[in-house]
Amino acid sequence: MSFAKAAEELNVTPAALSFQIKSLEAHLGAPLFHRLNRAVELTEAGAALASGADAGFQALSAAWRQAQRVLDTTSLTVTAGPALTAKWLAPRLYDFARSHPDIDLRLSAGLRVVDLRRDSVDVAIRFGYGVDEDLVSQPARPEWLTPVMTPELYERFPTPESLREAPLIYDDSISFLSPACDWPAWFRALGLAFTPGHGTHFSHADHAIDAACAGLGVALGRRPMIIKDVQEGRLVAPFKIAIETEARFRFLCLPSTQDRPQIRAFREWFFAEIEKTAHMWDDFQIIPIKDL
Repeated sequence: MSFAKAAEELNVTPAALSFQIKSLEAHLGAPLFHRLNRAVELTEAGAALASGADAGFQALSAAWRQAQRVLDTTSLTVTAGPALTAKWLAPRLYDFARSHPDIDLRLSAGLRVVDLRRDSVDVAIRFGYGVDEDLVSQPARPEWLTPVMTPELYERFPTPESLREAPLIYDDSISFLSPACDWPAWFRALGLAFTPGHGTHFSHADHAIDAACAGLGVALGRRPMIIKDVQEGRLVAPFKIAIETEARFRFLCLPSTQDRPQIRAFREWFFAEIEKTAHMWDDFQIIPIKDL
């Protein structure tokens, strides 16, 4: 509602802007603004035109961005959950950047549902059961959970039975899983009775694992969330029993974009990285939660 600010935004003179508005009003055959003493207001016709014009310009801008994305073979925007980003993706991205110096990677950590057609996002990595309609959806390896703790805490609680007396950490971010993959389910997999007691609850998986690294207690950790800390000795996973959920991480992209060079390169790297550490769990007994 300011001709002066509009002229500044468009980088034209106020006189040039005024001429264009008068030309538009002449073409319409009606005024678009009430010109007041020190302000302007939309007329009824102006308000009707403004609403449709705004939607039209937004659609045009979106189409322009989409066309630019089609032609762009060097930029890649990936969204993943905060926990996977912190515990698995971020520590490995140096390897991808070194192998693909021509790709400008942008990583967005969040759980917001994105529209890959509308939002400026090329790839989404999401965890759950997934109904990925109209998307290319490639699942990662099966996801399972096993107890992890510091080596010092393991000295105090060296058997599965002793864990019933240990301070337990709860990851509430997976409370949506059905059947539940939680402490009662893990003890049930071992044929042990267990009644949940007091413990520390976290709403994010990476916070739960960080708390375990700090010695707060024993966490029931998911494979990608614990791998780096186990490899580097901050945590141990000593009991070799894991419970497997049917929920998976999925690599998601649009069918029309799956063969773009940067998306293909990231997909190949993502799954190759998973396979690099798959052998670490060869001696684990992994029990599907549906069998308990």
